[in-house]
Amino acid sequence: MQIDKQEILELLRSRGEHDTADQAENELPDEVDTDQHRAKLEQLGINPADLLGGIGGTFG
Repeated sequence: MQIDKQEILELLRSRGEHDTADQAENELPDEVDTDQHRAKLEQLGINPADLLGGIGGTFG
C-alpha cells in the first residue's frame, strides 16, 4: 500500500519521536510503499501493519 511520507512523519511526531521523524524525512521517498520499504520502516521503529491500522481510514 502507498502511504504519503507526511502521514508517517505526523504519526512519529504525534508520538513525540521528533528525531525519528527527521530521519524518516531524509530517508523515505515522498510515497512510501509499505511492502517495498518495510525494512526501512522497521529500522525507524514503525510496524507497517500498525501504520496501516492507524491511518488506513485516511485512504478510503
